[in-house]
Formats: sequence, structure tokens, C-alpha cells
Amino acid sequence: MSPVIPNISRSNFGPPADNWQPGFSDIGNLLKDVTFIVLDLETTGASPAQGCSITEIGAIAVRGGEILEEFSTFVNPEIPLPPYITSLTGITDEMLQDAPLISEAYGNFLQFIGQHSAPYFVAHNAPFDLGFLKAAGRALSAPWPKHEVLDTVRFARLVVERSEILNYKLGTLAQFFETQSLPTHRALDDVKTTVEVLHCLIERAAGFDVFTIQDLQQFMKRLPERKFKP
Repeated sequence: MSPVIPNISRSNFGPPADNWQPGFSDIGNLLKDVTFIVLDLETTGASPAQGCSITEIGAIAVRGGEILEEFSTFVNPEIPLPPYITSLTGITDEMLQDAPLISEAYGNFLQFIGQHSAPYFVAHNAPFDLGFLKAAGRALSAPWPKHEVLDTVRFARLVVERSEILNYKLGTLAQFFETQSLPTHRALDDVKTTVEVLHCLIERAAGFDVFTIQDLQQFMKRLPERKFKP
């Protein structure tokens, strides 16, 4: 079980927040009351534009440190897996041969999302995962939902100084925060790790008086949207 987000007073985590105007914890939606859907994919390669496909979807709906529901499914990509993908993930063609096609798996995932009120999507290196999901939505004429997205790579760059950590990869952050779950390049395992990392980042953000989702949205604007290497 991931740690519960505590009520934290201001502390001195991370770099100074230049030009940052904090919100107030009694205005807006407290982070502990916000539902986050943390997600991760495994795929046959780096990009849907290169003909690569989803092989596994994992997600957890979490609020206030409590896991509300989990989702996990293999996806049959209808193409053989490259050997390096099998080596990286441990997923084999045999494991996928009886799995649902993307049309079924994507529809089931949308149903899972729809069960949770006003979710915010969270992913580590979110452009990768959302790029595949949006491509699947376009192919199936079932657009990916337009919810807010929180990328834990970008979030970590704002609250963990570069001098503290070697890089912002999920495994490195897991070691830094000493999470119970560790990433394995399997979707649900990586989601469980991301949930713990998210809670640790939220604890650090309290040092910048970030207590509501509105505070967090403004805080994230300090780092421009662009593609970062973890």
C-alpha cells in the first residue's frame, strides 16, 4: 500500500520557488481529495508512428493515498515481439496470443476510467504513454479523454534538485525515495512504483505551499512543456 498523503506544514525541500505565488489550502480541491489515475504501458517499440503497438496496460485509481481500484491487461499486438522487448519486459508472444486486441482492451480501459469522477492522469514520461493511447483512440474512432495530465518526470524536476539525484528515471527516483515497489518494465509494477513516487513528490511540493490541485497546476507552469529525457 502506498503511503497516505499527510497534512504537511511548510518545510524546506528543493530549490527556491522564484516568482511562485502559493495558493491556500482552504481554497480549491485539496490534493488528498483528488482522484489520480496513474498509468503505464508496455509496447512493441518506441513510437506508434513507427508502427509500434501496445502490449500491456496497467493503471491504479488512487485518492488520498488509498488505492481505489486497479486495472491490468495484456494486449495482443498481432505482430511478433522484437527480441529486445521480450528481453526487457519478460513478455513473450505466447503470453499475448490469447490476450484481447487493442479494440477490446482500450474499450475496457475507458470503462475503468469512467468509473472514477474527474480523474487526473499521472504517468512517468507521460508523452510516451499518452502518445500510444491517443493513437489507439484515433484508430478506433474513440478519442482519448481530455483530462489533466501530471508527468512525474516534470514534477520531479521541480522538487528534486539535480545535485541530489543522478537522473529522473523511475528506478532512480524509486531508490532515492526508498519506495516499497520497484519498476520491472511490467505495466502494473511500474504503476505501483509511480504511485509511491507521486506521493513523495507531493510531500516535497508541500514545501512550496502546494496543497491543492489548483496550486499544483500553477506550480507545474514553472517548467515549460517539452520533451525531457528522464
